[in-house]
Amino acid sequence: MDTVARSRHIAGAGTTAAAWRLASELATAPSTTLDRLVPPGTRVVVVAPHPDDEILACGALLYMLAQRGDAPLVAAVTDGEASHPGSPDWPPARLRAQRSHETVAALACLGLAQPRIERLGIPDGGVEAAEQVLATRLGALLRPGDLLITTWDHDGHPDHEATARACVAATREHDARLLQAPVWGWHWSAPGDGAMPWSHARKLALPADALERKRAALACFTSQIEGDASTGAAPILPAFAMERVLHPF
Repeated sequence: MDTVARSRHIAGAGTTAAAWRLASELATAPSTTLDRLVPPGTRVVVVAPHPDDEILACGALLYMLAQRGDAPLVAAVTDGEASHPGSPDWPPARLRAQRSHETVAALACLGLAQPRIERLGIPDGGVEAAEQVLATRLGALLRPGDLLITTWDHDGHPDHEATARACVAATREHDARLLQAPVWGWHWSAPGDGAMPWSHARKLALPADALERKRAALACFTSQIEGDASTGAAPILPAFAMERVLHPF
């Protein structure tokens, strides 16, 4: 049964970061540690539906892993080329190159100066249609015992949800573990509405420097955090959306 059988439409300003910080569900979520969440020696594969999702979902964790000496692999599902439809300033080819550059710069902010990035080339906006292809490609990357981290399978964005489903299939097939993190789920859901699967949640406290590194990494995505002068469109990632993923955990 779909336990989130409701509208997950992403519109308006959504639930505020301040409202989430007061949520009893977050206050009572069981805590974990880095070594429990990601045991030393585990290879981490972060599966990002779009360039920036690896930072939005788990940027501070990537910094903590880099500090521990780990070298996670980032699997870029799409190149994010469809984020500015009809924009004279941001045609798909330019976006493809820009967003790749932004990812590399953001990962450098997290201590991953020579990041390992596997670009899978699925069309932006077309992940659902390529879900089985994605699961197969992910399977080819996986080793038994790997930990995949991706977006939540009820996150609200079709590409995020299809990516998560492909990760579920790949990890089951190849004896790997999976962690999911909400990105847009913080937007359309709200404290007390029962949408988030809190019984499965674990909370990792973040050192202040990890949170600041994540904030700096998000600032690298200028194509997403600045408005489009050629169309008058607002930023794809407005400040209020970024604040929701800058919790101290």
